[in-house]
Amino acid sequence: MASQTALPSLYVGLMSGTSMDGIDAALVEFGNRACKVIEAKSIAYPETLRDEIISASRTPDECTVDRIGKLDHWVGECFRDATLEILSEAGIDAGKVAAIGSHGQTLRHQPQGERPFTLQIGDPNIIAAGTGIATIADFRRRDMAVGGQGAPLAPAFHRWLFSSKDHTLCILNIGGFANVTILPANDGRASGFDTGPGNSLMDAWTREKLGADFDADGEWAKSGHVSESLLSVMLNDSYFMKPSPKSTGFEHFNAAWIEHCVLTSGETSIKDADVQATLTDLSARTIADAIRSAADDVTEILVCGGGVHNTHLMQRLRCELPGVSLNSTEIRGLHPDWVEAAAFAWLAMRFLEGKPGNVPEVTGATRLATLGALYSGCE
Repeated sequence: MASQTALPSLYVGLMSGTSMDGIDAALVEFGNRACKVIEAKSIAYPETLRDEIISASRTPDECTVDRIGKLDHWVGECFRDATLEILSEAGIDAGKVAAIGSHGQTLRHQPQGERPFTLQIGDPNIIAAGTGIATIADFRRRDMAVGGQGAPLAPAFHRWLFSSKDHTLCILNIGGFANVTILPANDGRASGFDTGPGNSLMDAWTREKLGADFDADGEWAKSGHVSESLLSVMLNDSYFMKPSPKSTGFEHFNAAWIEHCVLTSGETSIKDADVQATLTDLSARTIADAIRSAADDVTEILVCGGGVHNTHLMQRLRCELPGVSLNSTEIRGLHPDWVEAAAFAWLAMRFLEGKPGNVPEVTGATRLATLGALYSGCE
């Protein structure tokens, strides 16, 4: 591999999360513990593709090898096109980009069990061949190969970019699922884990009952009332009791889980808006409980991910965490919508530098590891 001094400082990060609505693509420039977004864009999946991905991930027993292969190719084309689009809009030639870091689209994440696995689709061969840029992908499985859960991976980037000498800092990412990174002062030992649902259950309930992709600004939840009996059942889920390191996904928290909790609570005639209000409080409560448990001295939280735009959820978090400063990562120079994409661009840089990209204290890995695999852009 080329030395870092010989490499351009421009990287592309590609990320699609558990909402499965499309691709976050970011062209970033890295400096000395600095990250500048040159161009970024969220690009929606074609509706038919999104429907197929959601169906494949939610009904794994019905998902054939042929279907996975087709989706892997199709998503790879979308990731390739997203890269070409942001480069065109930025006026940047592909030859000036050191590498692409592609997370891919998760279809299944099963970190527990006799043979743990995770599956991300979006063929990196198609991305590399179609852009001419070296593509680093398949980040999660290397961490799992050394005993980790393959998630969350962003904490290493959070530590590199955001850590403070003065005080303990928490980075909260609210995507489909929420994860926290605890950064002690003076580059102390970082920790982090998935707290549980972020937007995923709220989005699933909104799709089922309103036919909308999400509850804009949390207005629907705000119109309802929290059911304490239903919330109590939800909070009793064993995941919230587990010690870290831990990670989760829609394999555990999904629409069927909501229905089971409603039946268990006896609230079978509950209004739909009240369920949404309760799901919002579930996310807020479990995030706040996790932060307090992990670091009771946290005074500042920086929030990224789609959940930062849910004003009702953010208000509920502020109520749960009185006395704590809660702001978007934008106050530190990185827009909250692009933190995850930038993190995978950074992991691509770490790969080319031959440096580790995981935090064993976060994922449970037995050792540090350089994450990803290289797909050459030019023959």
